[in-house]
Amino acid sequence: MLVLSAGVRFGIIYAAVFALSILALAVFLWWSTAGLLDRQTEAAINADTQGLLERYADSGLLALEDTIEQRLSGNVDDDAVYMLIDPAMHRLAGNLERLPAGVLAEQGYYELKLERAGRHSIAQVQQLELPGGFHLLVGRDVEVHAQMTRMLTDALLWAAGVALLLGTLGALAVRGLFRITLADVSATAAAIGAGDLTRRVRVSGRGDEFDRLAVTINDMLSRIARLMDGVRQVSNSIAHDLRTPIARARARLEDASSHAAGEADLRAAIERAEADLDGVVAIFNALLRIAEIEAGARRSAFADIDLAPLLLDLADLYGAVAEERGQTLAADIPPAVPAFGDREMIQQAVANLLDNALKFSPEGGTIRLAVQTVPGQGPRITVADGGPGIPEADRTRATERFFRGETARSTPGSGLGLAMVQAVATLHGGSLWLEDNAPGLRAVLALNTRPGAPRVNASSSAPQHGAARGMA
Repeated sequence: MLVLSAGVRFGIIYAAVFALSILALAVFLWWSTAGLLDRQTEAAINADTQGLLERYADSGLLALEDTIEQRLSGNVDDDAVYMLIDPAMHRLAGNLERLPAGVLAEQGYYELKLERAGRHSIAQVQQLELPGGFHLLVGRDVEVHAQMTRMLTDALLWAAGVALLLGTLGALAVRGLFRITLADVSATAAAIGAGDLTRRVRVSGRGDEFDRLAVTINDMLSRIARLMDGVRQVSNSIAHDLRTPIARARARLEDASSHAAGEADLRAAIERAEADLDGVVAIFNALLRIAEIEAGARRSAFADIDLAPLLLDLADLYGAVAEERGQTLAADIPPAVPAFGDREMIQQAVANLLDNALKFSPEGGTIRLAVQTVPGQGPRITVADGGPGIPEADRTRATERFFRGETARSTPGSGLGLAMVQAVATLHGGSLWLEDNAPGLRAVLALNTRPGAPRVNASSSAPQHGAARGMA
């Protein structure tokens, strides 16, 4: 229905606010013009009446008559109305030719239609009863005020009509604006729903609320597109990478079933198949772990932690592994490394980086684990090796799931290690960036020290190349 349209509702709200504003302005104008004239007239009548009563109290009836005649002769505007009546209803003084009908029955202020100097007029009068049965009528001719009030009323009515027209036009304009803006959003959503993930909401460039909404929606759509692309890539990678170990396990079991010479051969074939299947299970566990991290399921466990003991434990553990492989692990860790996050996830991320460094470093090579603390942000954990490194063209894709460069295809692994590190960095408001260690690779994991801090940007927060190389 038309009334249920958001554009119509906003248009009605705009028209109502506009009408209320005009009504408030009209009431103020009325109060400050017609109301002011009425208040001034009442004040003048009050002052005049008070003066006449004081004159009557001081000097009597004849003095009151003289005072009335003097005030009439001095009334330049010819708007004063006086009448003094004796108990027999005879006029003693004043400028009214006869007593208006029913005037003595009224008390206080009231409007009176009268005929004065041959013309019909309207007066605002006050009637008082004097001692001895005398009556005093004091007032002001307000015909001019009435004409001004009628003119003001007509002007306000015309203004109300113009305001109604403008309010209607404004409401239609607001409705049209909402229809145009929301139509673009609706069309984009429909295109996305139909499968066109390249469509985006138009941004006008004015920087208003609609532009901010459009930018937010476009960011959301870009993230959805990346996630969908990631799902497709993961699906393809899973189909490609898992087919080989599963097919190998099946072939070994079939071969053992057909050609095994005894129980020992069967047991050996089963153990090799189990190893292949364990690798498949490990890949699925890693994928589930990455999905859990990206969904933020562990964010509730975040707390202020000191990473120094954790990193020292990792340095001891992987130092022993490096020594067995004929390598060296050098650690440069400050006494305290404050951070905010999940200890277990950060430990897993650093362990993945150290695993890769050990895996790709040659015998006799050196792996360096170092930490820098950036004031106001958080720790920078750097793992550098002297292996073949990652070509610059592949570094942007190195954190994709199952991605393996040419230098890594001959080494064991699933291509999920850096993807997990990237997921942990993103969840902690940080980032992961890869640099050339000349030779080798330098991986920098940046974290935040406090909740709600701006996300660390690799382009603005990465250590300078020369300084990082010296640290490595």
